[in-house]
Amino acid sequence: MSIDGIHITREDEGNHGEYIATLPGTTAKGRLIWILKDGARVAKSTQVPKEIGGRGVAGALVKALVADAEEQGFKIMPACSYVDVAFQRHPEWAHLRA
Repeated sequence: MSIDGIHITREDEGNHGEYIATLPGTTAKGRLIWILKDGARVAKSTQVPKEIGGRGVAGALVKALVADAEEQGFKIMPACSYVDVAFQRHPEWAHLRA
């Protein structure tokens, strides 16, 4: 999947997983880590290394999680402050919040 020119891959281990973001020209990777709790994906942490910071990586990771929630029908619990703020900025996502 590509969001805003950022390549996003998913690793789903059933009860936990992560979204991984890569950009052309660098080996640095951004991550959004989640765990499953009470049927919702708890967005625990968003990590973006300095070398790819300021390029929309964290936002693209959240958008990928939201797109999957829409497609797969799960809810998101924003335990990570970045994901929480993203939900506040996007009231249209309110139906996906656990």
